[in-house]
Amino acid sequence: MQSIKLQMSLYGLKQSGRMWYKHLSDYLLKEGYVNNPLCLYVFIKRSSTRFVIIAVYVDDLNIVGNHDDIVRTSEYLKKEFEMKELGKIRYCLSLQIEHFSSGVLVHQSNYIEKILKRFYMDKTHPLSSQMVVKSLEVDKDPFRPHESDGELIGPEVPYLSAIGALMYLANFTRPDIAFAINLLARYNSLPTRRHWNGVKHVF
Repeated sequence: MQSIKLQMSLYGLKQSGRMWYKHLSDYLLKEGYVNNPLCLYVFIKRSSTRFVIIAVYVDDLNIVGNHDDIVRTSEYLKKEFEMKELGKIRYCLSLQIEHFSSGVLVHQSNYIEKILKRFYMDKTHPLSSQMVVKSLEVDKDPFRPHESDGELIGPEVPYLSAIGALMYLANFTRPDIAFAINLLARYNSLPTRRHWNGVKHVF
């Protein structure tokens, strides 16, 4: 039986990602970048008046800073890595990023349209509120279990998938639906038709 010791990591092997991160991390730390143990994929370099942030996602790097610092950082990285600049970021992890003279807009319009179509809610009319509930009193809470009108829904209704899709949205760009989704998520184990109607109301 023979074994081979690799001089470099190969794409797809278990240790490849770790070795790539270590190489990148060592190179950036040598240049004075700092990375927080709680946020290992973000590297920050500060000066007295400015800062540069590098956010790493697999082998994609998003560089944040003023124009001169971004150019300087790119040149430094190109000395060690083969890189291609793609310009201003437009899309990242389902986040759409639009650049305006007055600032930056982050939204998830494409993701919203995708999940509306996935759950057949793309033809419905929009509503102005996220919930039917008007009171937090238990007796008036339409999402609490009722003996009557408490028909349990089966696995044919994608309740958990819908809650997960909406939670992802609430965690990023739509905190306004977070309370409604957290309330509906309490009934993940035994959702009723009433709870499913609440999910559709959020959609």
